[in-house]
Amino acid sequence: MRDDVSAFRITRRLGDPPSLRGSATGETCPDLFELSNGDFAIIGTEATADLDPHLPPDAARADYERIVVIDRDTLIRAKRDIPDA
Repeated sequence: MRDDVSAFRITRRLGDPPSLRGSATGETCPDLFELSNGDFAIIGTEATADLDPHLPPDAARADYERIVVIDRDTLIRAKRDIPDA
């Protein structure tokens, strides 16, 4: 079931800000955030139409879910901030 995400707030960024990852403008780049309920929000490139047909047989998404792509560097830099539990 989908939570009402409007009830949550961004509490922190995971990894480096775009300006430290080489963004020319420092404003629009993939980003990861932790929410007040412990979930994560991702800014990335919407790729549902391209990747949905290639999901493995044991993967599925709800109509309200989207497949979002972020670059490897963004996720690797966020790794240190992702909790183990």
